Amino acid sequence: MFVKLTGSDRTSTVINASQVTFVTQVADGTRIRFGEGRSVTVVEPLDEVMERLNRTLSFPDT
Repeated sequence: MFVKLTGSDRTSTVINASQVTFVTQVADGTRIRFGEGRSVTVVEPLDEVMERLNRTLSFPDT
């Protein structure tokens, strides 16, 4: 499932939640990493990003 967020340059950014490998807070907002060394920084805070990603049900229950 795709999640729409706002990139650090204030443009809309759509990510595939099932491809996310790592999420971390940075000075500009939140950095979302994907496979193969790709990443995007969004302005939403870490907690909001995690809530949106979890709503997609793309992550297994732990």
